[in-house]
Amino acid sequence: MRIHIGSDHAGLDFKNRIVSHLLAQGHDVVDHGPHTFDALDDYPVFCIPAAIATAAEPGSIGIVLGGSGNGEQMAANKVKGIRAALVWNEATAIAAREHNDANVIAIGGRMHTEEVALALVDLFLATPFTNDPRHVRRIALISKFEEDGAI
Repeated sequence: MRIHIGSDHAGLDFKNRIVSHLLAQGHDVVDHGPHTFDALDDYPVFCIPAAIATAAEPGSIGIVLGGSGNGEQMAANKVKGIRAALVWNEATAIAAREHNDANVIAIGGRMHTEEVALALVDLFLATPFTNDPRHVRRIALISKFEEDGAI
């Protein structure tokens, strides 16, 4: 699976560990940065390109990381076609995929241990969308709003 990943300084260590983990599983990972620590970097610079690449490549998944994951999720969700979910436990990782067909997972590097973060990523990647008609309908409403601003 192709996976696009971006973070900020607060998510850098987790990002590097997640990239290694995903490569070891055989995934094709595109690292949108950062590649070095800079305490003053800005997450949109890295998370928006990861989201743009995810949206441009249907079937790919994006991962955005920061201290809390909140701002990174917000930045990713500004990209047309992205459904980024802030995931903080197993239930939210599953629901994001099953109910929302989320194509980007946002995780807070300061909120979880490395073990938990890796488990959330693995669960998110392994969970399919249900295609339940009510969820399909809701996603279509979001897509329609992205297109024309109407519900």
